[in-house]
Amino acid sequence: MAQTAWRIREAHFPLQIAFTRPRKTAAVSLTGGSCALNCAHCGRRYLRGMMPIWNADVQDATSCLISGGCDAEGRVPVLAYLEQVHALRTGRRLNWHVGLIGEDEIQAIAPYVDVVSFDLVGDDATIHEVYGLPCGVGDYIRTYQMLRRYVHAVPHITIGLRGGEICGEYHALSLLQELGAEALVFIILIPTKGTAYEGREPPMVQEVGELLTAARQALPDTPIYLGCMRPAGGYRDSVDRIAIRAGVNKIVNPASSAVALAAEMGLRITWEEECCVF
Repeated sequence: MAQTAWRIREAHFPLQIAFTRPRKTAAVSLTGGSCALNCAHCGRRYLRGMMPIWNADVQDATSCLISGGCDAEGRVPVLAYLEQVHALRTGRRLNWHVGLIGEDEIQAIAPYVDVVSFDLVGDDATIHEVYGLPCGVGDYIRTYQMLRRYVHAVPHITIGLRGGEICGEYHALSLLQELGAEALVFIILIPTKGTAYEGREPPMVQEVGELLTAARQALPDTPIYLGCMRPAGGYRDSVDRIAIRAGVNKIVNPASSAVALAAEMGLRITWEEECCVF
């Protein structure tokens, strides 16, 4: 299957790959460390690594990730601190995490949006277990469709989101075949200390490779990226090399062995310094 995926990549894309180390993108939270949810994979832990917008120092950044915790309905409060967002916007590109926001909200922030990174989940049980939300896949579909009417939205699929199990990822992929996507980002569950999933294992490397291969076959013309959220160490080393053979177009913080493999395969390598969705 990997050979088929690689032939598809050769037929639809030039022989080049982008690697990015997003040091020029500042991560900013609209809610500081607060979130109304206590998601099984995050437990508010990742908000701690972001700068609260009310004292964010982004002078060395050429772009910003505007994110934050969600309310009880899974929405990031995007209308908060718009004056500060306006200041960050000057001379910078903005990538937003918005959650399941409404149409009025996206219309209000559209002038400040270069791209929205939207997590697409393809399984109702996963939504209920991970996020604790009463909504379903249909709500994610409707939000994604609505976002695309106003802004550039890039779907993200988390491999193994439900405690390392593959549950709705293939369904999400099939949805994108129908809905369309200008690009697709895959990230992988990191079992994180202090969360409900800290004792779990990430999905097997083989499972990741099979999903990436299926994605290249399902979306032959769509740029596919391997994003920053994925386990480190030997796991990353293996996944990154498999991702290249499966035909991905960009990898964030790649393993050195993957960079070497790309060169061996004759791919022209370019380096970037911002979020992969830019």
